[in-house]
Amino acid sequence: MKRLPLSIGVAALIAMVVLLPFSAVQADGHCEFADDAVKIGGLVPLSAPGAVTGGIAMSWAINRAADDINAGCGIEIDGANYKVEIVIGDSEGSPERGQAVVERFILEDEVHAVTGVYHSAVGLATMGMLDENGIPTVFSEPWNDNVSANGIREYDGRPPRNADGVDHIFRISPASSMVGGVVVNWLIDLGVGNVVIIAENTDYGQPAAADESARFEAAGVTVTQLNVELGTEDFVPILSRIQASAETPDVIRVLVTGETSFNLTQQMAELGIAPTEETICVTNQVAFDSVQYWENVPDGNYCAFNRVGIIPSLFSDAAVELNAAYFEEFEKIVPSYAMASYDAVWMIADGIARAGSMSDGAAIVAAIETTDLDLSQGRYYFEYGNHNPELPEGTPAFMWHQWADPIVTVMQYFEQGQSSLDAAVIFPEVYQTHGSGYIVPGTSP
Repeated sequence: MKRLPLSIGVAALIAMVVLLPFSAVQADGHCEFADDAVKIGGLVPLSAPGAVTGGIAMSWAINRAADDINAGCGIEIDGANYKVEIVIGDSEGSPERGQAVVERFILEDEVHAVTGVYHSAVGLATMGMLDENGIPTVFSEPWNDNVSANGIREYDGRPPRNADGVDHIFRISPASSMVGGVVVNWLIDLGVGNVVIIAENTDYGQPAAADESARFEAAGVTVTQLNVELGTEDFVPILSRIQASAETPDVIRVLVTGETSFNLTQQMAELGIAPTEETICVTNQVAFDSVQYWENVPDGNYCAFNRVGIIPSLFSDAAVELNAAYFEEFEKIVPSYAMASYDAVWMIADGIARAGSMSDGAAIVAAIETTDLDLSQGRYYFEYGNHNPELPEGTPAFMWHQWADPIVTVMQYFEQGQSSLDAAVIFPEVYQTHGSGYIVPGTSP
């Protein structure tokens, strides 16, 4: 059974029979599906206070992947073709709501696998339920380190694996420590000495702030942390504290997700706090959605932001075609969490095909552990799991069932209204697009 080649685009994969990874298209182009379907649950935020923009993108990508797989006659199991059916559930960005949706997935929808999840709090709240019920799960966006560490250490009072010894949870988004390390290394290279971190009071914001603070302080950088609630609209009180401080910060680092980060960044810029010649603005990755960013943060020119996922200049043919389809639908560049959600469905389908079963969770997990697929964001594999259970000394616990190679970069806008395709990649140096590690406000690269 052949793998998806990186050099072949999505449409070509459907059209070229010999390269389809799961089944063969019949001579007349008609797919005869078995009565049963492979059901995959997509858990995404589609209502406030969740990151609705992210949830819409992820839902589109999950459904798009199913459509593309079904166009190739679905998943072949024991000579029969099974259609992929997507069941979308709205987490609202809430752990409690996420748990309710997962309960529905399991008891009513009887899904065979799950993907999606934008917020770390939702991932942490649902992964125990999914694991205990034997549901193979590939998370595509939560960052909290512990999402993928539960396979080898206890988290939140839960055993490290379910009763049959199998850990059903995988992640292809980066762990917070992977992202934070890139941003911190960039700022340390710039020689900053005084950083203010504004972090949301969630299972993403607080661990991420703790990790970055520790990295800064180890390098001798002074850190002040201010906490905010997700969904806050008025940040003037907390920003006034920054204005009133005796020392102007070198950096304001925003660890706030979704639409809330837009509110914070705009108010910070309106008040003249950052970005300025003295203070670097580093905001959330949703800034990569340049249409939404400029609509909500019109004064945010020269802000930098971390970007997770392959950069447009390195897009494969598959990524180019996925981006074209996304742009046709939304008139925006495809974000990393949509690409990851798309890829996760293909990964699950590949695992089911190789396991030869849609219901044997342990067999599907074993197959996913040995994934070797070239998809829109690059080559996917999992170095550590039951297939390779010994983590070398010094290897972070989150590397269990964690994709090791997500690309993390720092980008920066330098023209008002600029497309993120034209924004500068400023770090790491190997990916720099404009020959600069930072563009000072008021200048051009």
